[in-house]
Order: sequence, then C-alpha cells, then structure tokens
Amino acid sequence: MTTKRSLIRRATAVAAAATAALVLASCGGNGDNAGSAHNGHSAASPSTSAPAQQGDHHAADVTFAQGMIPHHRQAIEMAGLAATHAESAEVKKLATEIKKAQDPEIKTLSGWLTSWGEQVPAEGQGRGGHDMSGMMSAEEMMQLKSSSGKAFDAAFLQMMVKHHEGAVAMAKIEQSDGKYGPAKEMAGAIITSQSAEIARMNALLGNKS
Repeated sequence: MTTKRSLIRRATAVAAAATAALVLASCGGNGDNAGSAHNGHSAASPSTSAPAQQGDHHAADVTFAQGMIPHHRQAIEMAGLAATHAESAEVKKLATEIKKAQDPEIKTLSGWLTSWGEQVPAEGQGRGGHDMSGMMSAEEMMQLKSSSGKAFDAAFLQMMVKHHEGAVAMAKIEQSDGKYGPAKEMAGAIITSQSAEIARMNALLGNKS
C-alpha cells in the first residue's frame, strides 16, 4: 500500500514538472517570436527610405533642369514659326516633332524643380552662357521670324543644328555630373533623339547645297 502511494506521488511530481517545462517553453517561444518580429521590422526599415534615396539630387541636376527649360522653350518657339514660314514639308514635319517631344519634357523638368523647392525659370527668362548652350540671340531670332520660304528653311535648319548641339552638350554634362536618376535618363534620351535630328537636318542642308 505504501509503495502504491509512493508511485502515485512520484507520477504527480513528474506530471507537474512536465507542465512547468511546457509553460517555460511556451514563454520562451513567445520571446523568440517577438524578437523575430522586431528583426523583421528592422530589416524592412531600409525599404521605407528607398523613395527618398531615389529622389536624391544635387546642384548639377538643378542646373540641368533650369537650363534645359528655357532652351526647350526657344526650340519650341523656333519650331512654331515653321507652320507659316517654312516651304519644305520635311522642315515642317521636323518642327512638329520637336514641339511634340520637348513640350512634355518642359513640364517634367518644371515638376522636378518644384518638388526640389527650386525656382522654375519664368516664361521669357533666359540663362547665362547662351553661346555655350546653343541658344539663339535676339538678333538671330528676329532674322528667323523675318524670313520665309527656302530662306527660312535654311536658317531654321542651321540654327536648330546649333541649338540641338547645345542641348546635347548640356545633356552630356548631366549624364556625367548628375545624381538624379530620372534626369540622367532624360539626358540620355535627349542625346539620342537630338543627335539623330542633327543628322537629319545636316542631310537636308546638304541636299539644299
């Protein structure tokens, strides 16, 4: 009888120990899960800052945007004259393509400057270094506006080649010195498209000679 009671007490003790072990294990498991959740949150933290990193820019990007806006505006002004002044269908077609490509880029460039807290050049506002960027002088623009027919076609092509060469030079500076990814991508697109248009315009000028 005594032996039976001893066995019962021993079994009860073993059961109690097992229960305690389960409780401790359970607590330990919760601790691990909390740690995992914390670690997971820490791992996800860098991704929350990714958009800010993608939006990083510096002075070269601002210079590119503020310079390209008036540059594009002048190209669009020149192209707008072709509808009523040009004789060549090819010149009119090229002018339409220039306007179609550069107007949306002006809007994009202006949006970047606004988001950066930088000044968007006002309408009619030029910039320094016109000769370096291929910008036309006021006298050259008057010459273009006062010409028509074949004389306009020749002047337009010659001036727009110079203008495009300036844009390509500005875009190359952005590609080498810029930091803002979308601006560097636009610069690459400008180099590609306007280099092709320069080749077209030089061919047209060659055909006229």
